[in-house]
Amino acid sequence: MNIHLQSTTKLHNGVDMPWLGLGVFKVEEGSELVDAVKSAIKHGYRSIDTAAIYGNESGVGQGIREAVAENNLSRKDLFITSKVWNSDQGYEETLAAFETSLSKLGLDYLDLYLIHWPVAGKYKKTWRALEKLYTEGRVKAIGVSNFHVHHLQDILEDAKIKPMVDQVEFHPYLAQKELLSFTKEHGIQMEAWSPLMQGELLNQPVLKGIADKHGKSVAQVILRWDLQKGVVTIPKSTKEHRIIENASLFDFALTDAEMEQIDALNQDKRVGPDPDNFDF
Repeated sequence: MNIHLQSTTKLHNGVDMPWLGLGVFKVEEGSELVDAVKSAIKHGYRSIDTAAIYGNESGVGQGIREAVAENNLSRKDLFITSKVWNSDQGYEETLAAFETSLSKLGLDYLDLYLIHWPVAGKYKKTWRALEKLYTEGRVKAIGVSNFHVHHLQDILEDAKIKPMVDQVEFHPYLAQKELLSFTKEHGIQMEAWSPLMQGELLNQPVLKGIADKHGKSVAQVILRWDLQKGVVTIPKSTKEHRIIENASLFDFALTDAEMEQIDALNQDKRVGPDPDNFDF
């Protein structure tokens, strides 16, 4: 993959989505958040991923506005994602939640809106609301998050519009092989949350060995693995030097043998809840 920080993948509806973005999970409202968003955009990131439940859409919006002004960009240069939370699922509820997110972010459209979790009995109604927002041009792309293959099959049964993205927990200990091949087969772009397993993989010996060979950090090796697997990735950081380091993935490539070594680390091990078994 001969790509750079602003390279994009084309979603099945023709929309360009950056391969790399900044995630802001668990970053509270305040100057640290605003600075992280500004810093990412200043250093060339064009994609920011938030969610209603993170409680930080206002700060993300502020960071976006300041960064756009300071870096001579326009709104259309950026790719902004948010997600509808479980308690807001349902048809009318989702339409209302979307307006709330948009107003907190201070934006007049989103690039990507996702169903955060597959809430049983609700996610199909929620999907109908997303289809409406999409058809009306309020959002450029729609998708899901934390959907297993069977959830996707269920949505596809009667969806008018096929999800463009499935954002899931994905890292070397949870390689999601079946899901990855299903999404590729159906033209759904997979996206990784928690790509670094919340830091748990940073001392993993195999990854350390590969990192040393390339003169890179373990984080960079994992994120590069994501990209070479064809998975969009959104590492979370608030520290400027980490934000820069996480984006320094484009001056090296993993060999086929190294990719296989990393694939072999899979343990189907999660740091987050299982989408078949969550209670929130």
